[in-house]
Amino acid sequence: MARVVVDVMMKPEILDPQGQAVQRALPRLGFEGIADVRQGKRFELDLEGPVDDAALARVREMAETFLANTVIEDYTVRVEEREEAAA
Repeated sequence: MARVVVDVMMKPEILDPQGQAVQRALPRLGFEGIADVRQGKRFELDLEGPVDDAALARVREMAETFLANTVIEDYTVRVEEREEAAA
C-alpha cells in the first residue's frame, strides 16, 4: 500500500489568524527567534495499488475539489516513502 500526502496551506496573501496566535504564544513559552508561523492541514491517503500518474491525477482532483479551498489555499501532493514494519 502506498501513501500519498496532500499538504494544504493558506495562500501567502491570506491572513492566518491561527498561525499568528501561535507566533505570539511561542515567546511566552520560551521559544525565541521565530519570525512567522503559518498553519495548514495534512491529509494522508493510503492508496490501493501502484502510485502511477493516473493515481496522482486522481489525488490532485480530490485536493482541487474537496481537500483544499483553492480560492484561499494552495496544496501540494507528494508520495511518502513508508518504512516496512519489522517482523
